[in-house]
Amino acid sequence: MATKAEMARETARILLDTKSVFISAEPITYTSGRKGPVYVDCRRLISFVKERSTLMDFAAACIKSNCPDVDIIAGGETAGIPYAAFVSDRMQKPMIYIRKKPKGIGRNAQIEGSIEAGNKVVITEDVQNYGVSVKVFVDALRTAEAKVDTVFVIFTYGHESTKKEMAALGMNTIALCNWQDVIALAREEKRFDAALLDSVDSFLKDPVAWSVAHGGKGEDISTNAA
Repeated sequence: MATKAEMARETARILLDTKSVFISAEPITYTSGRKGPVYVDCRRLISFVKERSTLMDFAAACIKSNCPDVDIIAGGETAGIPYAAFVSDRMQKPMIYIRKKPKGIGRNAQIEGSIEAGNKVVITEDVQNYGVSVKVFVDALRTAEAKVDTVFVIFTYGHESTKKEMAALGMNTIALCNWQDVIALAREEKRFDAALLDSVDSFLKDPVAWSVAHGGKGEDISTNAA
């Protein structure tokens, strides 16, 4: 099995090769109203068969290593659903998906698929930014009396506030790579102009300050999704 560092480097390469990483000289406005110079679109990856297969090999290996007793793979609406399908098939595990809002009544109103009290569930998402959506999915699973303490993502922004939010939820994050992995490879292979990469480094050191300096909102980043 590939090492964690090897997985991170190969995942970063796949994100760059599939043009799933966007770095802009002009600030990007996120849905929260904050601004930043970067965006990762992991939804693009579902269209690249060879690359997504490699990532699902990594995903299955990481989940088996960290959660050997997992019963069910859960996808969060919407971006997490295809990854849950890919991973559950690779691992030969049942799959469910979780809605952002309940549909119907009862303790399983947000959950599609079969789940029983006490089942151990791993949530899959494409990207973890501020972790807001994960709380919704965790609450739904715990309402259904499932056991959940792990979320798997292809990519994490790695915000310190998100790490604190996840810890408060009693959740661990398994991520294949982060911005540091992507930026290191991008610098090494000169994928972007050095000035753009410097701007990303500045953003990552203090996302709120960067946003405010570029005309974006500056609320506590733990309270909003990007």
